[in-house]
Amino acid sequence: MRTAGMTYLLLGEIVVAFGSMLTGIVIATPGAWQFGQKPEALIQPVVALFGLTALVWCLMVVRRNLATIRGKASLGYFQSFTSDAPAEWVERPARAYMNLLEAPILFYAVCAFMLGTGKFDSTQVALAWVFVLTRYVHAFIHIGFNYVPLRFVAFLAGSVTLAVLWARFAAQNL
Repeated sequence: MRTAGMTYLLLGEIVVAFGSMLTGIVIATPGAWQFGQKPEALIQPVVALFGLTALVWCLMVVRRNLATIRGKASLGYFQSFTSDAPAEWVERPARAYMNLLEAPILFYAVCAFMLGTGKFDSTQVALAWVFVLTRYVHAFIHIGFNYVPLRFVAFLAGSVTLAVLWARFAAQNL
């Protein structure tokens, strides 16, 4: 039987491995601090994150409508969100969708700023892809099996990646 301490030790090891990978990207990515990347290099991860958001939105719509049609959720719940809550599996995509409209706004903003200034390098492109990957992993965990400690690690990894992306942008432009 796994104890909470063992679980968090394993998750800590995942965080350390992620931090090492992130450090490696920032230090070793060829072309760091050399601008002139093609815009599509940065637009691709933006489109990939939008694609995930659209996919989760569709899943939310399908699950909510199926639950309503099957009598597993009432229309009253969706009017006020105060009573007759449907099963948790019905609302998981809605919560994942909300998560995709929160922190990713900062990702979209920094990408727009980088595209607008033309000041981004291959490291920023790599960091953008890492952020998008963490959001895919987070959404998969959230909608799939919803193991909170692992979901938190995915969230933390994305947050740290986003902070590094913003810090590099600020350092290059201030």
